[in-house]
Amino acid sequence: MNILVTGAKGMVGTALVNNLKNIRDGKNKTRPNLRIEEIFEYDVDTSPQLLDEYCKKANFVFHLAGVNRPEDPEEFMKGNRDFASELLNTLKKHQNRAAVMLSSSIQATLSGRFGDSAYGRSKKAGEELFFQYSEETGAKVAVYRFPNLMGHSRPKYNSAVSTFCWAVANDAPFTVNDRSTELELLYIDDLLEGMFDLLEGKEQHCTFDGVKTVPNADGRYCYVPTTYKVTLGEIVDLLQTFKEQPKTLMMPKMPAHSFAKRLYSLYLTYLPKEQFKYALKMNADDRGSFTELVHSEDFGQVSINISKPGITKGQHWHNSKWELFIVVAGHGLIRERNINTGETVEFEVSGEKIEAVHMIPGWTHSIINLSDKEDLVTVMTCNEIFDPNHPDTFFEPV
Repeated sequence: MNILVTGAKGMVGTALVNNLKNIRDGKNKTRPNLRIEEIFEYDVDTSPQLLDEYCKKANFVFHLAGVNRPEDPEEFMKGNRDFASELLNTLKKHQNRAAVMLSSSIQATLSGRFGDSAYGRSKKAGEELFFQYSEETGAKVAVYRFPNLMGHSRPKYNSAVSTFCWAVANDAPFTVNDRSTELELLYIDDLLEGMFDLLEGKEQHCTFDGVKTVPNADGRYCYVPTTYKVTLGEIVDLLQTFKEQPKTLMMPKMPAHSFAKRLYSLYLTYLPKEQFKYALKMNADDRGSFTELVHSEDFGQVSINISKPGITKGQHWHNSKWELFIVVAGHGLIRERNINTGETVEFEVSGEKIEAVHMIPGWTHSIINLSDKEDLVTVMTCNEIFDPNHPDTFFEPV
């Protein structure tokens, strides 16, 4: 399959091209039914002559090119309708009935609140061109009216989420006019999965009730089902917690496929390069060091413990707190004793065979560096964040 992507350097185009290449090159094995040979990238700075060549060879076309914020409103029609017409006419010229996908917008919905905008009218006009083209040629056309898109794009342009991410990451001022304003957001990764579904003939169809998407197997339009409805206030509050994470070590709750998880990934793409790295507080003494790495309300904390040669650490027990010790470098001995029964257990551990050892509530425990020259490095996870006011930690030698 040869695929043409117009608007290949835009937010969606860039992500789509990168991930089509992953499938083509066998790096993404989640779509074994897709066989991609060539990917033709067309953008505003591409030679117009190449459009003719690409339209002749393409087996599938993603039409993503469009105009969002021209200086002259008349440019909306030129960019969103006239180029679409040129693309379709070029396909007709070569009698190429390749399937064509159109990236439209919810603003094209005439009954919606954006229906009278120049942008919305231009998108609606482009849609009609594609539907007419399908009727004339019999080619498959898939028109998507996307809601607000969420991916790495230029800040202060056409995405409030990108602007907020960039501003928070770069300590720049920003304004939220109404925290209660709700957005429906489609994340770029979910959009891409929808496009791969389309390539496999598994796209989902819908109709529209105003700006509301109504799933309908016989619907004229296509849609990507995974979107997030979230207020501006919720977005900026999450971003502020992300900003503080290197200081607090606290990771916000980010369940699988949640908006918070998507937003955190996007936020990180706007970090200045000098913030890719941040310092952690090492609590060091003549025995070694102990450094907390990350905190979570759900799983507690993860830390790194370094013990110098011959040093014993621990010698305490907990009522309810539990830990996992994972030696990743060096050679050590973990000892535990039940404080009620006196029963004991020992585990010799080494970075050459990484194992996890439970520190059981009610068992006092220690870890000894058996080496006389190498540090013992242990990853320690705990089910709760240390609270100095309620430490649940009691000294008692093993």
